[in-house]
Amino acid sequence: QVQLVESGGGLVQAGGSLRLSCAASGSIFSINAMDWYRQAPGKQRELVAAMPSDGRTNYADSVKGRFTISRDNAKNTVYLQMNSLKPEDTAVYYCSAQIQVSRMNFRRYWGQGTQVTVSS
Repeated sequence: QVQLVESGGGLVQAGGSLRLSCAASGSIFSINAMDWYRQAPGKQRELVAAMPSDGRTNYADSVKGRFTISRDNAKNTVYLQMNSLKPEDTAVYYCSAQIQVSRMNFRRYWGQGTQVTVSS
């Protein structure tokens, strides 16, 4: 069984920073992409930042220049550094990873979500 456990959410004032972490554990052969999504009330879940295993990064236009995704492959952990936060960044943030759980079996897993609230 594989688990993704997120941490680091909270309440911050506009202009502030937060760092989210997500650690994968369990029966893991390898990890391909590790991504961050978010879902605000009444809105669809959206991709915030993505990082495939080759180290490339991809960001939503709304967070470019403010958020940075990074990985520590030795710890099976992905981070999201969020700077210059805005009230519109308020959402539940989810970690997601494409994980190889056996020789021929890849699955996508999701964390439980962590609330980020940015006050104006």
